[in-house]
Amino acid sequence: MPKLTINGQEVEVDPGLTVLQACELQGIEIPRFCYHERLSIAGNCRMCLVAMKGSPKPIASCAMPAAEGMVIETDNPEVHKMRKGVMEFLLINHPLDCPICDQGGECDLQDQAMAYGFDRGRYHENKRAVEDKYMGPLIKTIMTRCIHCTRCIRFASEVAGVPEIGAIGRGEHMEITTYLEHAMTSELSGNVIDLCPVGALTSRPYAFAARPWELRKTETIDVMDAVGSNIRVDSRGSEVLRVLPRINDDVNEEWISDKTRFACDGLRRQRLDRPYVRRQGRLQPASWDDAFAAVAERIKGTDGGRIAAIAGDLACAESMAALKDLMDALGSPNIDCRQDGAYLEGQPRAGYLFNSTLAGIEAADACLLIGTNPRIEAPVLNARIRKRYLAGGFAIGLIGEPADLTYGYEHVGTTAADVGRLMTGEHPFSERLRTADRPMLIVGMGALAGRDGAAVLAAARRIAEDFGMIDPAKPWNGFNVLHTAAARVGGLDLGLLPGAHGRDVRGILDGTMSGAIDVVYLLGADEIDMARLGKAFVIYQGHTGDAGAARADVILPGAAYTEKNALYVNTEGRVQAALRAVHPPGEAREDWAIIRALSSVLGKTLPYDNLDQLRARITDACPWMAAVDTVVAARWGRFGREGTLSDEALASTVGNFYLTNPVCRASVTMAECVAALSGRPSARTGTDG
Repeated sequence: MPKLTINGQEVEVDPGLTVLQACELQGIEIPRFCYHERLSIAGNCRMCLVAMKGSPKPIASCAMPAAEGMVIETDNPEVHKMRKGVMEFLLINHPLDCPICDQGGECDLQDQAMAYGFDRGRYHENKRAVEDKYMGPLIKTIMTRCIHCTRCIRFASEVAGVPEIGAIGRGEHMEITTYLEHAMTSELSGNVIDLCPVGALTSRPYAFAARPWELRKTETIDVMDAVGSNIRVDSRGSEVLRVLPRINDDVNEEWISDKTRFACDGLRRQRLDRPYVRRQGRLQPASWDDAFAAVAERIKGTDGGRIAAIAGDLACAESMAALKDLMDALGSPNIDCRQDGAYLEGQPRAGYLFNSTLAGIEAADACLLIGTNPRIEAPVLNARIRKRYLAGGFAIGLIGEPADLTYGYEHVGTTAADVGRLMTGEHPFSERLRTADRPMLIVGMGALAGRDGAAVLAAARRIAEDFGMIDPAKPWNGFNVLHTAAARVGGLDLGLLPGAHGRDVRGILDGTMSGAIDVVYLLGADEIDMARLGKAFVIYQGHTGDAGAARADVILPGAAYTEKNALYVNTEGRVQAALRAVHPPGEAREDWAIIRALSSVLGKTLPYDNLDQLRARITDACPWMAAVDTVVAARWGRFGREGTLSDEALASTVGNFYLTNPVCRASVTMAECVAALSGRPSARTGTDG
């Protein structure tokens, strides 16, 4: 391990670290613009200059490897003069528009100019002006502000895997552009806004909306997919204005998808803010008492076997637990949380989790994707796979619909039968899995929602067992299920599955068509075929006027994920706590409280009166839910159902990345993304065969 002297103090650092990293480990802050710890080193802003003994010139600490015997000075008059000179050069062409810049108040250039800037300019020539570029409906560009740090270029090519941003020209004439000036096709494009150290790239939907110091900041959890990205919700009054990522190396690192970041405007539109009851064929506003009375009138006297409930993709653990208790009290075994009809069993828990964990992807050395397109189902997880792919020694195979995943892979097959052929060793990729030290597979909903779902799940389990993916000695579990719904793992944990002689989603819809089911309770369930609900009495509890609300006979307005304190369980089984950022609009209430109040009206009062009591009941049933922000390893066991694997094609269940839930469909920004990107073939990334 090299030893070097920094500001007169001898330190020992790990091999391969740069001088900047060595200084940071000692608590010495080095200013920088181009350097970012998750991107490759560019060394082009020169703000991180330090003095090194024996060097005739200052060195860029971000690009200089720490070596034995170095003597570094970071805080002497010469270094300060160097940095002030660099800052003066950076500000030669930078416009003086801080008062109208959306980056104002959280701008790296502003902050560092306070320490190293000069109170007047010595240059009298005209400032350079650069024409703004079009990067789509999400990113606003003011390219005259650009200081050419190239963070956006490196992010697009290295993390997002869509090298659509680059530099043209040289020197003063250099410009950052998307070449053909079209919208970026990456699902992670909004992260360049966070990376930009100046106001050159800002959020177009958020433009001129607020200043940072006006906002109330709430750390919470995203529900747009099953990754459970850690986010910060910035709100003013009762309105959510923006969503930003929080750093969590085990989950989302510091990236979030465009849907997570920009769909928040859907929280303001088509909101259900008061109860409704259908009278004479039309939904009419009603009081809570009237809505509960209408539900009680229809349910009382109805046999429990003729009542059913379906939990939606955005439901929290508390609301699903309360719904399950209510259905049990009513004697109904007909309950399901799998809107897409995916075949997943409640036991063992390892049979429906991402057991390798998201961070564990970086330890794997081979991966088989079955019926999934992680790029549109979980973009942040896909970025993690790409990160491992770029590190080398990572063979990837795909059984399913071919797609541009931003990394190279071997297309093993398209159908469920190809899973069986791989299992028997008929495809060469099976040998790559067998010889890998830590192989893994990822089963998507596209493989489990088809008619072969049970057989594919069993075949995937056998592949995991036969190819050495389950090794308690390492320990390593390479069997993974990638969910597309934030509520799915929590629902399976809490047992929102059909009871004895109960009906699943398909059975419930068949029952409503045949008249065997009279009452259906939809807890934010909007992804089912509403036309198949027949003449059933439909109770819809949710927060957005989507398909379920249009079909409902009674609407009970609930709270969105930013409006309640709730637990969500992500695809790897990590329990995470969401915190309320704003209050629900109008007469809307938290979902568990609605179900608790309704149970009292129905004469089936549930045994809890507050959130703490409900969570205590949840942790009694599921002890692992008490371990917030921790992945509890699940016990391995037998699951799936052996059967014939047909030639049915396996394709992702996500049709359009931007329109997967009611909040997204209510979002104007998401609609603009669809309009900007529809009909455009996805760009080639250089990884295509």
